[in-house]
Amino acid sequence: MHSAKLLDHFQNPRNVGQLPAPAQTVEVSNPICGDILRLSVCWVDGRAAEVRYQTRGCTASIATGSALTEWMQHKTEAELKAVTSRLIEECVGGLQPESKHAAVLAVDAVKALLAQRK
Repeated sequence: MHSAKLLDHFQNPRNVGQLPAPAQTVEVSNPICGDILRLSVCWVDGRAAEVRYQTRGCTASIATGSALTEWMQHKTEAELKAVTSRLIEECVGGLQPESKHAAVLAVDAVKALLAQRK
């Protein structure tokens, strides 16, 4: 059973799409389940001013991508470094044990994004 929050993000995903250049875009995947998350961010004054995502994956991966983009809005790089899979799980009202990989994928995308900015 998925939480009502997760189902809302799945059925009404926020911030879907990809931002054009000069936005920064990263793509991460889970080699075990095959889920892919593409994350695009437009930075203004060191903050994530606009965030978009595209996911090919399960219900949980689509929902966590949506929740991630909402959480990221207007955060600084330092604030983004604080992201954890537990935080993402909380943003969607929890995840079933078999769906926890979705939160890890979201965190991996943020880490890839930050690593590119160095």
